[in-house]
Amino acid sequence: MNDDKHLRNREAAVELSPTAFRAAGHALVDQIADFLAGLPERPVALGEKPETVRQLLGQRSLPEEGKGAEQLLAEAANLLFNHSTFNGHPRFLGYITSSATPIGALGDLLAAAVNPNVGAWSLAPMATELELQTIRWIADLVGYSADCGGVLVSGGNVANFTAFLVARTAKAGSAIRRDGLRAGPQWLVYASEETHTWIQKAADLFGLGTEAIRWLPTDSQQRLDLEALQQQLAADRAAGGRPFLVVGTAGTVSTGAVDPLAELADFCQAHELWFHVDGAYGAPAAVLLGDADRQAVLTADERVQLQALRRADSLALDPHKWLYAPLEAGCTLVRDPEAMTAAFSYHPAYYRFEEEDPTNAPVNLHEYGLQNSRGFRALKVWLGLRQAGRSGLARLIEEDISLAAALHRLADDHPALQAATHHLSITTFRYVPVDLQPESEGVESYLNELNAALVDDLQDGGRAFISNAVIDGRFLLRACVVNFRTTLADIEALPEIMVERGRALDVEMRPQTLE
Repeated sequence: MNDDKHLRNREAAVELSPTAFRAAGHALVDQIADFLAGLPERPVALGEKPETVRQLLGQRSLPEEGKGAEQLLAEAANLLFNHSTFNGHPRFLGYITSSATPIGALGDLLAAAVNPNVGAWSLAPMATELELQTIRWIADLVGYSADCGGVLVSGGNVANFTAFLVARTAKAGSAIRRDGLRAGPQWLVYASEETHTWIQKAADLFGLGTEAIRWLPTDSQQRLDLEALQQQLAADRAAGGRPFLVVGTAGTVSTGAVDPLAELADFCQAHELWFHVDGAYGAPAAVLLGDADRQAVLTADERVQLQALRRADSLALDPHKWLYAPLEAGCTLVRDPEAMTAAFSYHPAYYRFEEEDPTNAPVNLHEYGLQNSRGFRALKVWLGLRQAGRSGLARLIEEDISLAAALHRLADDHPALQAATHHLSITTFRYVPVDLQPESEGVESYLNELNAALVDDLQDGGRAFISNAVIDGRFLLRACVVNFRTTLADIEALPEIMVERGRALDVEMRPQTLE
């Protein structure tokens, strides 16, 4: 039982003295520095099974007694350094998760040490203003209006969710927040078949239902088909539906294609629809538009469409994708800041965050999105932007695109590889044994099986980590370069690694009917 003496001289089990903190922190930083220095020599992944990893932790219950911080940090570092998939490895080219800046990791430490709640200005004055500056910098970087509203969130799903809810309130009216979606004509959303699955979650979670999504076909370049959009909208309005939102994508997940954003902006303006761009991956490429030399890595159409980002009513992008921030960091930008507060603001009696002087009013970011309590995720993004600067980021993005283009050329030149697509920094291709002729039904089916097995083999083997795409029924290997550690030497090594493993699998898997 606590007594007054104990309470006056508390010894918290989670506290560290300055001396102990320095010792544990210095030891951990040394371990991390050694880990980063040796990262290229490590396997990208170990291909371990869940059971193996679980056994390392054991099934024991929470220990009754605690341990020292330095020992625990060393144990945790050992577990993570030796049993992880490393997206910071120069040959991690799988999903759209960038290698994280070291300064961002240190920024997360600093942010956690101060631990501001960036939901209300009075709880986080400097952190709030720093986040607002970060939002302005991101908007300026991609050519969006710097006086827009914005908020940093966990990633692409929530960034797009936030914009979805803003659009719903803006087009349905504020009464929807009180009355909800009542019986009547269905509110409708338009997006291409290549749109990320966040849109299904949003339609599901926010009351429309997935049947409200009008999935539109794509053209030969995997971009939204404008004619199909026009026809679908006309049919829906004739049937009494309520179209309100059109989603364009700047950098699709599978291939990195950029939808016809300029034409979509014209269309939405003409038909009074909310125009949202999911630029979670590709929007940062717009930084290249300010440099005539660097923008040469973009196609003429990509340049036109990325310029149209500024015309979107809302835009989602992820700093943890192509701005190299550590996870988690997403961002929603909305042209009209008042549309965000109209969708999210509440003022309960226990919130006393407003100033009496409206000319000097603070910004309380809980009014701009889904969260009330909010972590200080802006610091790592702010530090990374400042360290690289606009020109440094443009150079990194240009190099990533150039490396993906180099891989496309290498695949196209290799007799056992078949190049497919290259958009932004994503290249797709597949392994085709030199003695097989594609196109016949039996061969195509086998090639899909073979390349699916090859992706699994490569991910488990640890020499390189790629993912896949399926285009026109073909299962393809997919490499996405959003990695400042990847070099041309890494790219040049990939074809032979893939062909070597492909040949081995082909020997094991080829059916006798194809021999």
